[in-house]
Amino acid sequence: MPKFITKNMHAYLDYPVALTLIVAPIILALGVSHPLAKTLSITVGIAALTLTLLTDHKLGVVRVLSYKLHLTVDFLVGLLFVAVPFAFSFEGIDMWYYLAFGVTVLAVVSLHKPDEGGSVS
Repeated sequence: MPKFITKNMHAYLDYPVALTLIVAPIILALGVSHPLAKTLSITVGIAALTLTLLTDHKLGVVRVLSYKLHLTVDFLVGLLFVAVPFAFSFEGIDMWYYLAFGVTVLAVVSLHKPDEGGSVS
């Protein structure tokens, strides 16, 4: 599978994704099948925004966290988002929102292009 998502591309995706995680649950009225469906996304969105601000990449503000750690957290969030709908019996839009976000995050992480030295760029 070709890996084409660079560190810079990822940096530009981080802010809109974090803001979407915060705003989308309100716009989509998540939480019908379980209140966690709304609060988890908002909480993860705030954490994602914080992670992005602190990551050592092009758009990081205080670059104290490694990009490798950032990718690991993204991967874990993807797994969490795929598992949560089943663990808490989400239905309807709540379920589809988490499955779509989780699968997308896992795809982005798996399509990350390592730098020339073999590490994350």
